[in-house]
Amino acid sequence: MGIETLTGLNRVAVFLICLGAEATSKIFEELSDDEIRQVTRTMASIEHIPVDVKEKVFAAFRDSQKRYAGLFVKGEDFAKKAIAATPGEQRANFLLDQFVSGTETKSLETIALMAPRMVAGLLEHEHPQTIALVLSTQHIEHAAEILTNLPETMRADVVYRISKIEKVSPEVITRIEDALHREIGLVSGKTHKKVGGLEAVVGILNHMKNNLETEILDEMEQSDPEMAEEIRKKMFTFEHLIALDGRSLQMILREVNNDALTLALKTASEQMREKIYANMSSRAADMIKDDLEAMGPVRLSEVELMQQSIVKIAMKLEEEGKLVLGGGGGDELV
Repeated sequence: MGIETLTGLNRVAVFLICLGAEATSKIFEELSDDEIRQVTRTMASIEHIPVDVKEKVFAAFRDSQKRYAGLFVKGEDFAKKAIAATPGEQRANFLLDQFVSGTETKSLETIALMAPRMVAGLLEHEHPQTIALVLSTQHIEHAAEILTNLPETMRADVVYRISKIEKVSPEVITRIEDALHREIGLVSGKTHKKVGGLEAVVGILNHMKNNLETEILDEMEQSDPEMAEEIRKKMFTFEHLIALDGRSLQMILREVNNDALTLALKTASEQMREKIYANMSSRAADMIKDDLEAMGPVRLSEVELMQQSIVKIAMKLEEEGKLVLGGGGGDELV
């Protein structure tokens, strides 16, 4: 073994062997699995380290210390951890998604910093598909504010188009950003980005105020009732009933017979069950508890169907103005 013939990996292996197992294990804590595999494989091939080689390896290490003095970091990993630690899970995920996808859509990022009314004014003369794409790239709360400021006649169409978007090609992003560039003088970017879809629509509608989401879904129902229904299901679920006040929940329960309620509670959380029991007579609650204990296996689809039927009752009562479902971001009762 001669120092001249040692590769960088050989020198590392020699150096760590000379440091000893304890120090090496500490250093391994900072290496990746692949790096450890490479170093340990090289270590395994070494049977003797001549004194002169050991001294030259250590001399080379000291020389490297001087030449490369400073802090070595894995910038990408550091950035990801820093973003993940940003307060607000939704915001952190949004930023992380942009970082991971390499998104540098500066014009669209600038839109995120502009006042919603200003953005709406900028977009209202664009094609609804263009508006849908732009809103799909924005944080859902910001998108909801922009949507609120768009002309009423456009909202349902824009929301419907967002629900149909899944991914946008770089060419489309380029065209959108070119259009924005012409309007507000921004720089375009070219990056694939996952945008739109049902989840985006549900998030946007859940942040609409003054029950505008109801108007939008009612209008969408005329052109695509299945899509409107699918969005409604995602916006408010059986478990969301737990957030209702006692009076509202009792109003719903008066419309549901005990057999249907028992089936709906089959997969409900314990917290949900206790909320239901607390809003009915002790006798009725005990009967349902007994029936649940005695109930054998049932199809999940049957339980979900019954839960949806109860949610529809809740929505019908809301349409009649008898209660307000909290999940839709509507006005508070005063």
